[in-house]
Amino acid sequence: MNLLFAAPSSDDLIRLLKAWRFWLLGAAAGALIGTAVYLVAPPNYRGRATVNVDFHMEQAWPQNSDREQFYYLERETRKLEEIAMSDAVINTVASQVGGGSVQQLRAEKLQLSQPGNGGWHFYADDRDPRKAAQMASVWAQAFAQTVQAQVAQPSSSLEHFITAVPTQTEESATHRVVSLSVYMLSGSVVLLALVGFAILFLHRPA
Repeated sequence: MNLLFAAPSSDDLIRLLKAWRFWLLGAAAGALIGTAVYLVAPPNYRGRATVNVDFHMEQAWPQNSDREQFYYLERETRKLEEIAMSDAVINTVASQVGGGSVQQLRAEKLQLSQPGNGGWHFYADDRDPRKAAQMASVWAQAFAQTVQAQVAQPSSSLEHFITAVPTQTEESATHRVVSLSVYMLSGSVVLLALVGFAILFLHRPA
């Protein structure tokens, strides 16, 4: 136990440098292990669709300060986030594409990236690349249609200057949520850490 808390010495550094063959072997073996894990249990595919959201702040607050515009943007963004994750919108994805219940889609498969004034990216994860692209497309379109419908209602809580226009909803090429290189790097780092521990503590000279 004392070895774990002892200050490193020059001998420890020399031993690590002398074990360069183990470092190379560990890095290669870790990369192979990471590749094997990627092939045996690959991550899901991710589809993406985009909706251009414009708050038209220059019309909503033509003569007010930047601070008031900031609070306006923050408040309306939260409202739109609630619409994007609402039961009605998510249920549209579940009924048209499938992929699980509303709760499963919301908690595990659908993600909204950093919404604000501009492009809102709608991500959907699934083991089937085609289904991932469909879920993202249907989700983005359902969101835009719901926003447009609510803005058109006089009693809506949304500001009537807001527009939401789908710009990228065609089924585009999907990609893995985590790339193969991340698996390889993670495998190498973990195995190198184990190799370093073994060199320093398991084979420590008397």
